[in-house]
Amino acid sequence: MLTTLQSRDGRLAPHGVAVPLYSAQERARRDATRWTLVQGILAPVQFVVFLVSLGLVLRYLVTGDGYALATMSIIIKTGVLALIMVTGAIWEKVVFGQYLFAPSFFYEDLVSFGVIALHSVYVWGLVTGALDPVTLMWVTLAAYAAYVINAGQFVLKLRRARLDVSA
Repeated sequence: MLTTLQSRDGRLAPHGVAVPLYSAQERARRDATRWTLVQGILAPVQFVVFLVSLGLVLRYLVTGDGYALATMSIIIKTGVLALIMVTGAIWEKVVFGQYLFAPSFFYEDLVSFGVIALHSVYVWGLVTGALDPVTLMWVTLAAYAAYVINAGQFVLKLRRARLDVSA
């Protein structure tokens, strides 16, 4: 008996057969929208901001120096995250017809919300004073660990999309 998998748009594929990440129409919309370029620019910018901020956070945790600089870098990272999330939702709407949780990117969006939640805990703790500086930095490290997982998800999706085209 042949088992089947249901694709993101309801099509059935035999077990073991990869369902393409994009339909032909979705790929055409992805390639035609300026939001693809926006995402392609913001993703590496966010990664560079992350690396700089990570260094500053670790410096503060190790030496106790540079709290203000680390804090500023986390706020910038959070702003870039918000920007890439909003533009990513627009990209998803253009390509897949819905702002978030399109089946092709469901798990990436789900983890993105975890990343946003952790960044939001940091901002809440900072603004309210409810968390001390060291705790804020540990929350940041948790947020950054989630971000690395999420970035890895998107890199794997990019790779899969390239493999789909070559197949």
